[in-house]
Amino acid sequence: MSDKLSNLLNAIPIPVVFVSKTERIIAENEEARQLLGPNIRSRHYATILRQPMVLESIEACLEEQSAQNANYTINDRQKDNSFRVSCRFVSDTGYDFPTGVIVSFQNMTEFEEVDQIRRDFVANVSHELRSPLTAISGFIETLKGAAQMDPSAQEGFLDLMAWETARMERLVSDLLSLSRVENQERVSPEGSVNLLSILSSAIDNFIGLAAEAQVELKLHSEVLSADVRGDADQLQQVFCNLIENGIRYGGSGGLVGVNVEAVSYDPVLKSPCIQTTVFDKGPGIDSEHLPRLTERFYRADNHRSRHLGGTGLGLAIVKHIVSRHCGRLLVESELGCGARFKVVLPKQVC
Repeated sequence: MSDKLSNLLNAIPIPVVFVSKTERIIAENEEARQLLGPNIRSRHYATILRQPMVLESIEACLEEQSAQNANYTINDRQKDNSFRVSCRFVSDTGYDFPTGVIVSFQNMTEFEEVDQIRRDFVANVSHELRSPLTAISGFIETLKGAAQMDPSAQEGFLDLMAWETARMERLVSDLLSLSRVENQERVSPEGSVNLLSILSSAIDNFIGLAAEAQVELKLHSEVLSADVRGDADQLQQVFCNLIENGIRYGGSGGLVGVNVEAVSYDPVLKSPCIQTTVFDKGPGIDSEHLPRLTERFYRADNHRSRHLGGTGLGLAIVKHIVSRHCGRLLVESELGCGARFKVVLPKQVC
């Protein structure tokens, strides 16, 4: 009977066990064996499911014959996984079907992670906006009081207010841009664009900033034509972000370069590609920060980024645009050796 019941439970795509009125697990599906272990049949449920909330729910379901729910957490050696446990009583139907409780486990980890990302995002946006608003509010209070009759102080405070206002404008602009990019991420771009033309235009946009920072901008291409399927405006945004970051954060090395080369076959993208590398000779990025650089609001150097007017969203926007173009973004860096951001784009978008 247990084997027949297990075969039936195997049709359910989430972990499920059947606890009989003898309080033993008499059947389970393959998903339950993967979650709870291979040798759970015939054992008392309390020796397998040791968490009090789950034990109380199964006991109550057996005694009261009513539906019960509980939360269950298990660690897979990498992270905690959260499950919603549902206990449903099954009575003797007269068809040789045992009396007991069906206990199912619905994995809620992904939903909780998404919800946490949403909460973190709201908290980060609130924090990023509150800082300049607090500063501007303080400046206004000072201008209305102590600095009311001091023209030189007024000019200084107005300059600071303008800087903070511009910072908020950049943040709002990046938030809107990130929202648009995320909405379009599953829509493949149409048309063909010339990357060399886009890169030349992007470099021209930062000649003034590079001169001010005493940084040399160089474009080198190993190919005469670098045509890819893509959205010209979005790709322009990608390389403008990377070049600007190179100047602002790696400009102390005196050089920000852009190299373009053809890749006959990329084993990950499984197609011919164009690889564009934006590099600098600056202080580099500690390896511990590299995996998180494209997270929204993540900064390797929080104080310096804010001082330079960064919003913490630029690389997140880059990641989503590259993803929309079915490409790859690779970041390589060592402390003292500069940073290299490689954008690998297939010639034909998937």
